[in-house]
Amino acid sequence: MTPLFISVLLAAMCLECRAQKDNVLQAKGEETAAAGGTVTLGCLYNSSNTNINLFWYKQDGNNSPKFILSRFSGDDGDTAAEFKERFSSTLDSSNRSVPLKIQKLQLSDSAVYYCALQPTVTGNTKTLYKNLWSKDNRILHNIH
Repeated sequence: MTPLFISVLLAAMCLECRAQKDNVLQAKGEETAAAGGTVTLGCLYNSSNTNINLFWYKQDGNNSPKFILSRFSGDDGDTAAEFKERFSSTLDSSNRSVPLKIQKLQLSDSAVYYCALQPTVTGNTKTLYKNLWSKDNRILHNIH
């Protein structure tokens, strides 16, 4: 039996960042892992603000991005109920990172994952509203 592989596309978002000094970086564009396994998606950040607010979102197909979790300086943040069991993250201020760990991978985890530095477009931690069209008018979508 051929192993089932799961692919995720990473996209960094920094919305309304102050003079581009505040930003996030997801250096690896794509991760592939076997179903049932574990993957860690990297996200590095730079911010002039001491109160860091970082968010992870998942977008599959042509659906709007879904809030996965948030991490704040000096706080555990919040994780959406549907992601609590298998998705986790820790804000590491010394390394300026907030990696997203996904365990017990499933085919439905194939998606675009966004790391975002607060503030988001709407300030709403539940849904990210953003025009996700590429420069040549092709919509960004999941890779499988």
